[in-house]
Amino acid sequence: QVQLVESGGGLVQAGGSLRLSCAASGRTFSTYVMGWFRQAPGKEREFVAACTWSIGTTTYSDSVKGRFTISRDNAKNTVYLQMNSLEPEDTAIYYCAAAARLRVTVIREEYNTWGQGTQVTVSS
Repeated sequence: QVQLVESGGGLVQAGGSLRLSCAASGRTFSTYVMGWFRQAPGKEREFVAACTWSIGTTTYSDSVKGRFTISRDNAKNTVYLQMNSLEPEDTAIYYCAAAARLRVTVIREEYNTWGQGTQVTVSS
């Protein structure tokens, strides 16, 4: 059984930084795409960033490009989301997800394994 566990959320002031972690277990993830999504109250879950596990190809949503960085540590089976220059609009529950495919995708329905989410709150 594949499991994803997020950590690192919290409360931060606008302009601050947080790093989210997603620890993966249960199988080898070398052929997976790992993604981060977020869901704000009353809104749909939206794509944030994704990377391939093997070679690290990345893609970002326009709203976070230049501020967020996704990375992975293969030895630790962990994916990170470094979030800088945070804005109140970034407030949401952040979810880690895995898709059994080789190419990055921004489509939520193509991810079939999800973590429980971690809350990020940015105060103004």
